[in-house]
Amino acid sequence: MLRRTAIAAASILAAGVLALSACSGGGGEPAPTTGEPDLDATATIRLVLEPGNLDIRQTAGSALDQILVDNVYQGLVGRTPEQEIVPVLAEDWTVSPDGLTYTFTLREGVTFHDGQELTPQDVVWSLTTRKNTPEWRDSARLANVTAITADGQDIVLTLAEPDSSLLWNLTGRAGIVLKEGDTVDYNTAANGTGPFRLDQWRQGDSITLVRNDDYWGDPAQVAEVVFDYIPDNQAALNAALAGEIDVLTGFDANLKEQVEAGGDFALELGESTDKGTLAFNQTSGPLADQRVRQAIRQAIDHDAFVEALGAGETQYGPIPSLDPGYEDLADVAPYDPDAARALLEEAGAEDLELTLTIPNFYPTTIPQILVSNLNDVGITLEVESVDFSTWLNDVYINQDYDLSFVLHTEARDFENWANPDYYFTYDNPEVQDLYAQSLAATDEAEAAELLAEAARIVSEDAAADWLYNGASVVAVGTNITGMPSINVNERLNLAELAKSNG
Repeated sequence: MLRRTAIAAASILAAGVLALSACSGGGGEPAPTTGEPDLDATATIRLVLEPGNLDIRQTAGSALDQILVDNVYQGLVGRTPEQEIVPVLAEDWTVSPDGLTYTFTLREGVTFHDGQELTPQDVVWSLTTRKNTPEWRDSARLANVTAITADGQDIVLTLAEPDSSLLWNLTGRAGIVLKEGDTVDYNTAANGTGPFRLDQWRQGDSITLVRNDDYWGDPAQVAEVVFDYIPDNQAALNAALAGEIDVLTGFDANLKEQVEAGGDFALELGESTDKGTLAFNQTSGPLADQRVRQAIRQAIDHDAFVEALGAGETQYGPIPSLDPGYEDLADVAPYDPDAARALLEEAGAEDLELTLTIPNFYPTTIPQILVSNLNDVGITLEVESVDFSTWLNDVYINQDYDLSFVLHTEARDFENWANPDYYFTYDNPEVQDLYAQSLAATDEAEAAELLAEAARIVSEDAAADWLYNGASVVAVGTNITGMPSINVNERLNLAELAKSNG
């Protein structure tokens, strides 16, 4: 089993409104604000999906990462929306030439939200406990680390073999630093080192963060941030137009004219690592035949998804353009219904009947296009819309499905294609070997080339279809600055968010 086997449950949940990707701006830029930032302001941000609890240690899902990582919890290193790795609790770091030793210099003067000092031992304890506790999310990401020690302010990680993904892993759950011996109830409370403190969670409604006035870095520019959970786009639009919301994330690009009509909002389209993934159960039956899977891919008009949902770019492989190893693989499965019919005939799979299992929080546009496209080549597609708990049990856990659609938002998650136990049911030893080689590479370019080679094989095997590369669709108030617009369904760093009265 390679790396992560568990799905980041709300990494598929976090963009339940099918935000599509625009590789360039494509949306209007907010008008410049004329007033100075109001340091006493409250900024209210619409989000789509509320977490079930706040335990960042054990609970899967981008619904938690989106609001808590960067804002409340931090690690030695972090990532920018553009996916650059940057120092956070570490002032800097070095890597030995053989790739086996990482040395991080811990900042001094950092305190947790409860006022306790951050110590090197807290870092050692956090990373060691993460590594040794399988129940903690991303524990396996530290499996290659053989020793975690402190020497003064230096934190030293020793590896059994090079791991090109280690720094990236430390920007996420695997690298979060907690207070050793903390007694906080992680299900409902938090104690981090970030620029905001958790203030209130009104379950079923909102989560409020307040500025951490003792923050080690530049203080937040707003007094508080309220995450208002409004699943329905029209209800969110109404709240924005009524002056109740300052920012709408997970928005529908087709509502651009309505939200911009009054001049108080502008729609921004940013890149993302969201992958609209149509999974094929390849364990048995017709979908075990690569020709049938390829036929389905070539029966699907990928441009139709982009056109119907108002923004986006097509995607034909498992790696989106923001991630290392990306290659345009449109040549592997071009839209060609005639070729699809020929492949189905060759495979003896005419008049095929399949079921699509899809969580019910997605709009009907996706299944409608799929039903129409597949019907054109003689495939009857029955749509089974289920609640997410049912999807988790039937599809993710029991792998009881024909086709399934979810939006995978997590960055750099190619590892799932190298894991035969993952719900994708894809098992290719060559891909697994190439992925292992990419991890062991000490040169970033070499690692990316190996990933690209593996990704082409995955696409040529028709291991799945990737209907689109989703975007961050964000409607931003014209009195708001510093709002991220890239990959906001996965992470939402609000350290520079400001609101003016101008």
